[in-house]
Amino acid sequence: MTTTVLVVEDDPVIIDLLALTLEFEDWAVLRAVDAPTALALARQHRPDVVLSDVMMPGRSGIDLAADIVGDPDIAHIPIVLLSARALPAEVAEGLAAGAADYVTKPFDPDDLVERVRAVLDGPGRDGTRS
Repeated sequence: MTTTVLVVEDDPVIIDLLALTLEFEDWAVLRAVDAPTALALARQHRPDVVLSDVMMPGRSGIDLAADIVGDPDIAHIPIVLLSARALPAEVAEGLAAGAADYVTKPFDPDDLVERVRAVLDGPGRDGTRS
């Protein structure tokens, strides 16, 4: 069974880098450039994990995390937030919104893969949040 990752990023260069990094792991990648599109894709495709930028035009990645957690049909999908915003309070805000992990930019591709893999293998994969 192929792992599917929904990548949400408004910067075309970064979304390409993320997609290539994840595809190198033989993971299927869905792409969205904003939170509303990502929410629709999450509901339609039920990815194994969502990897989302925090700062995007309109609704943020934190808003997206809260939307996913608040939807009983997709609340089980783990979310990894990715952002240049790295202050402890900003990280805490992302985790409080429901993110399973928060990775800061710039990121090391190997570290990012390991963090996503840890979320995929971690608690809550049975359809419940820990």
